[in-house]
Amino acid sequence: MSKRNILILKAVLHLLCLAPFFWLIRFYTSGALELDPDPVAYITHFTGNWALWILLASLAITPLRRLSPRISWLIRFRRLIGLYAFFYASLHLATYIFLFSGYDLPTVLTAVRGGHPGVVVSEWKVVWPTIWDDVLKRRFIQVGFLAWLILLALAATSPAFIMRAMGGKNWQRLHRLVYLAGAAAVIHYWWLVKTGVRTPWKVTAVLIVLLMARLAYTAGKRLSKSRFVLQTTRN
Repeated sequence: MSKRNILILKAVLHLLCLAPFFWLIRFYTSGALELDPDPVAYITHFTGNWALWILLASLAITPLRRLSPRISWLIRFRRLIGLYAFFYASLHLATYIFLFSGYDLPTVLTAVRGGHPGVVVSEWKVVWPTIWDDVLKRRFIQVGFLAWLILLALAATSPAFIMRAMGGKNWQRLHRLVYLAGAAAVIHYWWLVKTGVRTPWKVTAVLIVLLMARLAYTAGKRLSKSRFVLQTTRN
């Protein structure tokens, strides 16, 4: 595929990945969000769901491009999609910190505009004990935060110059943790919903298929290597 077409597809991909965010902004500014029984929960689930689906989309690129050399260009979009997964995961975490935990964001913004930036820290000190208590008591927060930390590490090391500094093998070892992030995110989803709710089964099924594809490819590669070594030894 030509460089021009790649740039066009990247522009389209940016628009597609940002569409949910712009839709949420529009949903808020129109006043429709206020009509929801629990607006904070709505934003929490909305951002979390999109983070998970976009993360799974990034994981699907590698097995898809292996199906045919003609679509190997798909790999050029994996980093972009992965960064958007981190973007929505960060919005998901920010919703918890700034809306759910009791952080008085309107007061902080007003104070900052008035020339009192210290309110940002003082308000954080007020809510931090509650947040830390939640982290210690609620396992779904623990595993969700683990997924976010992994995505943070992957996003921070995604630039090409960092990959060169780390070395290809070390970079690949780190970025294989994206599968752990996916598993942690799915577990976070299961532990978040009420007992008996089966909503997360779809993302779980997709993740299992992607993991099986990864394992099958790795096993096939090792088998081919073993056969090659065996044939070389015999010859």
